[in-house]
Amino acid sequence: MKILIFGLPGAGKTTFAQKLCKDLDVAYFNADQIRKIFNDWDFSDYGRTHQALRMQRLTELTNKSSIVDFICPFNEYRNYYDLIIWINTIDKSKFENTNKIFQIPNKVSYEIKDYNYNNIIKEIHDRLG
Repeated sequence: MKILIFGLPGAGKTTFAQKLCKDLDVAYFNADQIRKIFNDWDFSDYGRTHQALRMQRLTELTNKSSIVDFICPFNEYRNYYDLIIWINTIDKSKFENTNKIFQIPNKVSYEIKDYNYNNIIKEIHDRLG
């Protein structure tokens, strides 16, 4: 299973992802860490597309279920994942360029609107069994 956790910068994606990963045998890919490894801090439209494709490719390199957390601002790159979790806890980030391009999702598996999400984490853990 491939799981995407996405949302605006500062919404709590990484915190949620780390809690979700706890006690699971999954591959976990955090966008900031991946950008750091590749020394790639390009946030142009091209750079964001490149990052979205790179995150998808990383999930293909493992035979485990995988969890990725990144902004993923464009709808077209979200449909690749089996489970789509939108961390929708803030109206805007401190990065105006990201706010402008971020597309409201067409469909999601879960929409997280506050930090009371332990029940959702348990439900996903049960699905991953």
